[in-house]
Amino acid sequence: MAEWTVDKKDVKSTVDGDYMLYRNRPLVREDNIICYGNLSDPYVIQMIIMTEKDFRGKKVPDQIYVQLLSTDTSKPMNARVIKDSMKSGMNDALDLGVTWLERYLAS
Repeated sequence: MAEWTVDKKDVKSTVDGDYMLYRNRPLVREDNIICYGNLSDPYVIQMIIMTEKDFRGKKVPDQIYVQLLSTDTSKPMNARVIKDSMKSGMNDALDLGVTWLERYLAS
């Protein structure tokens, strides 16, 4: 078998990259999923953009499914969902997610 080697400078690292921070926690979007929080913490927020709407000629998130997730990978995915809710608009979804995350990380 051939052995493959990858030079780190040729690959954009997701670990070493710069992220947008919101309240000193990473906020990362890939396609229709937005993750908020540090994976080294016991909980993170996942926001799934279910629908979008037009606003001044641009598509913006409309209906967003918010989940507070445990980062314990020994649990099955369905058992990692601590709380969930559907929200209208990114502002409401992020406010709810931040509130949940701060409460659970403080306890």
